[in-house]
Amino acid sequence: MEGNIDELKVLQPVVMKQLQTIYEKNRTAHAYIFDGAKGTGKQQIATFFIKLLLCLNPSKNVPCETCRNCKRIVSGNHPNVKQLEPDGQFIKIDQIRDLISAMTKTSIEEGRKIYVIHHANRLNTSSANTLLKFLEEPEGDVTAILLTENYQAILPTIQSRCQHVKFYNIPRGILLKQLQEQGITLSMASTVSMLTNNLETAISLANDEQFAHARKTVLKLVEIVRKNVHEALLVIYEEWLSSFKEKNEIEQALDLLLFAYRDIVAIKANPEASCTYPDMLQSWREHALNTTYERLSHQMQSVLEARQNLQRNMNRTLMMEQLMLNLQEGYTFV
Repeated sequence: MEGNIDELKVLQPVVMKQLQTIYEKNRTAHAYIFDGAKGTGKQQIATFFIKLLLCLNPSKNVPCETCRNCKRIVSGNHPNVKQLEPDGQFIKIDQIRDLISAMTKTSIEEGRKIYVIHHANRLNTSSANTLLKFLEEPEGDVTAILLTENYQAILPTIQSRCQHVKFYNIPRGILLKQLQEQGITLSMASTVSMLTNNLETAISLANDEQFAHARKTVLKLVEIVRKNVHEALLVIYEEWLSSFKEKNEIEQALDLLLFAYRDIVAIKANPEASCTYPDMLQSWREHALNTTYERLSHQMQSVLEARQNLQRNMNRTLMMEQLMLNLQEGYTFV
């Protein structure tokens, strides 16, 4: 998805200013690492930067979008621009050798050469060391852009030879707006935007029947815990354990449970606070009036402990029984 200049500035204002200043002052480095989570706009902004560097008619640090170079970059046909994706699990040494060969050959096109390495954290040892030699001694006017979601997995020697450009998570408000523009309800958009910062992943979650069922089961459990621990245990036995069988499913369900108690804390502090579950607002307000910060803190800590026990492979039935008892501690049932 290509974003226009205004959208990209809203998405990553700091990064956009940084790159436009680099261009304006003619301080283009020979290598950059674009570092950020999936969905933070790394690829769109890399394309913007490449167009800016190669555009024939830039204006006010913005590419024209209409010249021959801009159009070829968008279509993927510019001979001086190379894109490299992992071959399977890793980026292999032969891929880097081929890339270096392409970057060092005399091109039919004059000007700067630019290569983009996607998922740069997946360079294996030999390919990383081969790339390192080229980064240390690039031939000609060459710029590298390495994209990664895991900066720490890149060799420190490569990190030290690149300018680090940090991409921050998309403001939640922007993601909420994008989701609602896709026809997702505010309630569901508010929930999925807490689990992912990526638009495509969020849309997929919002339209997933299994996720909708998970959300419903978690909210039912929160309501029943307040009323009767025995009924809560029945929900665990009859619904929770059959709905969440895989470790990642239980982990996500526990996250959803934690978000519910965070909502109640937020509502207790500010009745107009934005929530993960805006459709539960009235219930959360009632809950907030009848509990204490101390109890809510204990409940959130109990969910976090259950998450830790899950990682330790504790028996899942026993883990959830213990969690229910911990969550209801301090309640007086009528």
